[in-house]
Amino acid sequence: MTLPEPPATDSLATPLAWASGDGRLTCSNPAFASWLGVSARRLQGMSITDLDAEGGRLAELLPRLPETGEALRVRRARLGFPGNGERFADLWLARSDDGGLRLEAHPAEEFPGEDPATLLPAALSAALKGLAHEIRNPLAGLKGAAQLLGRRVEGEDAHELVELIGSEVDRLAALVERLLNPAPPRDFHPTNIHAVLERVRQLAEAEAGWAIKVARDFDPSLPEFPGDADRLAQALWNLVRNALESGASQVQLRTRAEHHLLIGDAAHKLVVRVEIADDGRGVPDDLAERIFLPLVSGRAEGSGLGLPLAQQVAREHRGSLSYRSRPGHTVFTLLIPVPDDPEAPHDN
Repeated sequence: MTLPEPPATDSLATPLAWASGDGRLTCSNPAFASWLGVSARRLQGMSITDLDAEGGRLAELLPRLPETGEALRVRRARLGFPGNGERFADLWLARSDDGGLRLEAHPAEEFPGEDPATLLPAALSAALKGLAHEIRNPLAGLKGAAQLLGRRVEGEDAHELVELIGSEVDRLAALVERLLNPAPPRDFHPTNIHAVLERVRQLAEAEAGWAIKVARDFDPSLPEFPGDADRLAQALWNLVRNALESGASQVQLRTRAEHHLLIGDAAHKLVVRVEIADDGRGVPDDLAERIFLPLVSGRAEGSGLGLPLAQQVAREHRGSLSYRSRPGHTVFTLLIPVPDDPEAPHDN
């Protein structure tokens, strides 16, 4: 692959950096510095190997870079600015025409065909189907109880909560049906991400009540895009619920437009960026690299399926899911590309 050169890359959200022939950083785009949590000025002059958190892996690979300029992919590399924690990414390293080095970083979970969810064994799949069958009847009971409750309660707020119960029962019933009878993905329809986030906010406030503050920071200019609102709500609710279970007292739902962004190897003119930020305990260091694997959880009672499912939903929308975390500040970022022609058929 060919890596773009500065300054055209300053507007890209993909982390990019350049180094001299001896491996010392000469410049980087803002995304690279932000990804490592430092200013670009502090990075300048550092050796790439100083960012290596794997004890010399990059130092061994640099002499092996092809002189032709062809990029070498380094899978699941661990990088970090000293004292700022570690980042996990797939790296593309290449020599430039002037003898220097070019580096492009991608969170490893962005690459299609490497979905950890595919690691679920057949036995687990059968167990999930068994569980789905067992919860069918309780869901039907909940649906009936919600309908009866809706006839008895008074007040707009109470009716909204009853409707929320009913819609969530329907969503869970559809998920159960999908587990029991796998079907091709549903057609995408014009989706308003803010409507999806409002639904997630209602769920969070219904579950946590006054114990948590859910703030909204929405970009009203974002367009609709082809998507599956139910699947997106499920993915985003998993992220918010993780925040609640990590002891967060504040959760922020934030949306922004990103222009000229790379997701994997594909460039997109417009991407919807959704961030779920919280002030909880953060991702434990010993789980940082495995957090998107099925059955990996930081809680004894956790299923370890929420994040793999959220990542799968991101990929269904040709997007990506990544995160950065430290105690008191965790941000999960969902990127969803907006097609140039929203009316065109979307192969999901």
